[in-house]
Amino acid sequence: MTTVLIVTDQALQGLGLRMFLQTQTDLTVVGDVIGSDQAVQAAIALQPDVVLLDIDRPDIERVRTIRRITRPKSRDRKPCADLVSRLPPQVLVLTPCDIDEYSYAALRAGAAGLLLRDALPGEVTTAIHLVAHGGSVLSPRLTAALVKAVREHGATDIRERTLKLSRLTEREIEVLTALASGWSNTEISEQLCIAPTTIKTHISNILTKIGGRARVQAVVFAYETGLVRPPWQQPRPHDSGSSVHR
Repeated sequence: MTTVLIVTDQALQGLGLRMFLQTQTDLTVVGDVIGSDQAVQAAIALQPDVVLLDIDRPDIERVRTIRRITRPKSRDRKPCADLVSRLPPQVLVLTPCDIDEYSYAALRAGAAGLLLRDALPGEVTTAIHLVAHGGSVLSPRLTAALVKAVREHGATDIRERTLKLSRLTEREIEVLTALASGWSNTEISEQLCIAPTTIKTHISNILTKIGGRARVQAVVFAYETGLVRPPWQQPRPHDSGSSVHR
């Protein structure tokens, strides 16, 4: 059973999401709150698997909220929280529009997924389950915004990113390239001739080396370093022009 905390800007939004998610037999809504401060406190107290952040006004405060939820500092932890070896919740953001700057900042802050608010109900529930199990979600309409934002920020922290990239092994770079190109674990497994469990290990090692938590952050890193081109320019695994080597 996947547990969900709903965070909104308005009570009516939260009520609507709660009513919908409670109809899903494999999801449990553990709470719904309004505003950033309540979001952080509730995430610490309730320890949900996923925080569904539905926002009206994408701004720096919301980015800070994502960071405080996914990377809690000692001042944010509840007493004796360290006694429970539980990872911070994954954050799935519902955003009203494809804002370049916000999409980029939210992912760098630790969000595991971004969906536009007009996503279909089934897309939302699927996304919740994906991020709860360590996956990542990015609305296709937000991908272009992400690539544009990465390009605009490309001149910053170049040395740091280059250093992190140099720490990856040749195989990890192959896996990262395939992952950022939109390939599934099955496709990567077939192309690189390695077991799915080994792919998961590689991805875990990549995240550790680049200082990320979610797969989508690895994708952002791949764009930032110029390791991959935008998805619409990438060949699929069955294409003869595939850039990933066996």
